[in-house]
Amino acid sequence: MQTTLADTVMLTGVGVHGGIEARLQIHPASPDTGIVFQRTFSDQAPRKISVSRQSVQATDLATVLGDKTGILVSTVEHMLSALSGLGIDNALIEIDGPEVPILDGSAAPIVAAIDAVGTVKQKARRKFLKVLKPVRVENGSSFGELRPYDAGFRLEVEIEFDHQRIGRQRFAATMTPSVFRRELAFARTFGFLKDVERLRSAGYARGASLDNTVCLADDGILNDGGLRASDEFVRHKALDALGDLALAGLPLLGRYSSFRGGHKLNFQVVDALLADRTAYAVVEATEMGRRDAAEIVFGQPVAAYAPER
Repeated sequence: MQTTLADTVMLTGVGVHGGIEARLQIHPASPDTGIVFQRTFSDQAPRKISVSRQSVQATDLATVLGDKTGILVSTVEHMLSALSGLGIDNALIEIDGPEVPILDGSAAPIVAAIDAVGTVKQKARRKFLKVLKPVRVENGSSFGELRPYDAGFRLEVEIEFDHQRIGRQRFAATMTPSVFRRELAFARTFGFLKDVERLRSAGYARGASLDNTVCLADDGILNDGGLRASDEFVRHKALDALGDLALAGLPLLGRYSSFRGGHKLNFQVVDALLADRTAYAVVEATEMGRRDAAEIVFGQPVAAYAPER
């Protein structure tokens, strides 16, 4: 069945790119609402937009949503990842600023806030986008691909950075709420000290700090306490991918694989899937076989690999 929050939760903080304070409330929503953002203003009426392929305005260093009048809200990927990871189908996200707060750089504070109020089942069947054939996008040495998969949604993400603390890392798991909480929610966004001035001069990373971003210098990590996992970097990229794939508008049944991906590539794969009507089908939970349902409930992650050069 579809799910929503049992009660409203509130979060406040600065945006990682704009550095502007915002207050955000996640409200329960009725069945078949989907995920909707409502931007409030002091000098004009609120504007709403549903999370979908058509609402995407930009995917350079963050996922940005808007409508024909312009940008509405940016850096939505961690919020969408948390809602998707916890299996929440319907929510209204009210925000009074231009960017979702970065919080500690991960989805963990969002998960904790939602877990504090709980979720409820609704009187409507959950709908899925079932991948019927492979869809692949390549950008140079990077690629992203969706393929059919009969056991729920599987995420396989591999990254490669020329840095001694990252190197080449891989994460793979069949996603469930418990897997998301345990394996991905804690992983923080990261960046490189050498890029800070360039990004800030371009209008990005103005709210970034060691409180919300893992910062890598040439010789190591600057954050006190180090990493939350040796492969936190690939886990965060997997977290981002899950949020970006939520732009499909419905949970996916399929396997997503990527190498050296990012927001732009993740969305390009969603866009390519939805552009080919023969590549997917909309199905309800009742149409899925017993094997599908069992695997969605009980899927487990495979080992995540440590850094290697």
